[in-house]
Amino acid sequence: MTKPFILLLLATACGLTNSVDLKFQAQSIPAVKSTLAFTFDDGSINDFGQYKLETWNQRLLNHLKKNKLKAILFSAGANKSSPKGKYVLNSWNDAGHLIANHTFSHVNFNSNQVSLEDFKLELTKNDSLIKGYAHYTPYFRFPYLKEGDTKEKVEEFRAFLKQKKCRNGHVTIDASDWYIDARLTERLKENPKADLIAYRTYYKHHLLNRALYYDSLAYQLTKRRIHHVLLLHHNLAAALFLDDLIKHFKANGWDVIDADQAYKDKIYAAVPTTIPAGESLIWALAKASGQFESVLRYPAEDEAYEKPRMDKLGL
Repeated sequence: MTKPFILLLLATACGLTNSVDLKFQAQSIPAVKSTLAFTFDDGSINDFGQYKLETWNQRLLNHLKKNKLKAILFSAGANKSSPKGKYVLNSWNDAGHLIANHTFSHVNFNSNQVSLEDFKLELTKNDSLIKGYAHYTPYFRFPYLKEGDTKEKVEEFRAFLKQKKCRNGHVTIDASDWYIDARLTERLKENPKADLIAYRTYYKHHLLNRALYYDSLAYQLTKRRIHHVLLLHHNLAAALFLDDLIKHFKANGWDVIDADQAYKDKIYAAVPTTIPAGESLIWALAKASGQFESVLRYPAEDEAYEKPRMDKLGL
């Protein structure tokens, strides 16, 4: 029995996966080391109870430094003109991490209320805030991983990215880490001294479970190991648990690399044909292939999948 399959059995016992995921992954994951990099979305400027912004943000940066990793912060710009917003950008830039574009106001491009021209302005307005940083990099990540609900919006914005010499900051491993963070911070509001061990355990196992799922899809699609990019958010959960998460991945046979190195993989040049466009790159390629309908869900990741499990665990 391979290590990945043993891990999946453990995850199932903890209620962190389902029988469809288990059957699919067990059949398709060979016992070969996988690779991933970390990226972080948004750029929060909030304090969380006793955890002041400067404290938890530095703690997150310290985890990356300890593990000798360089990440990408995909920054949304609406809160970055304030002193706290500038502090976040400066701290990540000064630590040598890349700064990239995540729109100005984090709008959903799949909404019929967001036009193509509106969305173009979201990119250019945010670029004006971040382009001056030494570690600015011309990557763009779509909020909610939604890349357009019509063929016209999808094709014309892709052409706009090309015109701007900007690459899609694709994700291959998606997960609802933001929802775990929301539950954790709500618990801390209720009880600032709450024991967070169970949240850490859930966080680690949830993210590894989703990584195994997308790694399995990727291997089925490409017949090789790709360099994955994991979507996390700049939040308290990452600040508290990132070092534990890195250890967890490494203990389970994964290599962890810098984000710019991961994006050198040729998989990131792929252009999925799905409409509406988006989700993780691997999800979109699997959907376009028509071969994985029994193991794909839409949306690919959402709080609806995690709420029953976390409720059951009392988290």
